[in-house]
Amino acid sequence: MEDNVLSEIQGKQATTYFHHFRFVIFFQVVDRISQEIENRFSESSTELLLCVACLDPRNLRISFANFDLAKIVRLVELYPQKFSPSDLMEFKEELKMWLSEMKMNAAFLKLQNIGDLAKKMVDVGFDKSFPLLYLLLELILVLQVATTSVERTFSAMKIIKTNLRNKMGDEFLSECLVCYIEKELFISIENEVIIPHFQNMKSRKTDLPLLCKD
Repeated sequence: MEDNVLSEIQGKQATTYFHHFRFVIFFQVVDRISQEIENRFSESSTELLLCVACLDPRNLRISFANFDLAKIVRLVELYPQKFSPSDLMEFKEELKMWLSEMKMNAAFLKLQNIGDLAKKMVDVGFDKSFPLLYLLLELILVLQVATTSVERTFSAMKIIKTNLRNKMGDEFLSECLVCYIEKELFISIENEVIIPHFQNMKSRKTDLPLLCKD
């Protein structure tokens, strides 16, 4: 009798704990992450990311679950200046042939990202056989770098152009941003090189003193 009561109590506790961690904690965390993503990325940006994910080359020979032909074609439609309507029709046929070649070519096994896919296409000559698809891969890779650079620039702008410097001109701001973003490069340049270069940029009222080496 006592064992049955104990088992019933333990079962209720297990159910209660499961309900608590799943509905009270886990689902709320997932909802919060989803809300943060929606706030950070617009609908068009989300669509672009989903389309890019379709070209993920991992597990190519196991399944083509990542490859969605409709989304890849939609990705091409987002670049009307690069792909004409006739290019779009040709791209659809080119993509079908490319997928068939990928399934039979062992060189494309164990690729980890889109960069590896683009490199391997160059190695086997697919960049010439499938030029439109290779152009799309180039645009995707450039997009990743450009997006990161823009976010990095805006973060640096918040640090440099503060409320005390809100009247800073665009040219001076641009030069400050370059120095801040590429600070690792500027640190490697000796002051003895910078001072004469700055002195010779234009005539000045006085000469800057040269640094004395110990």
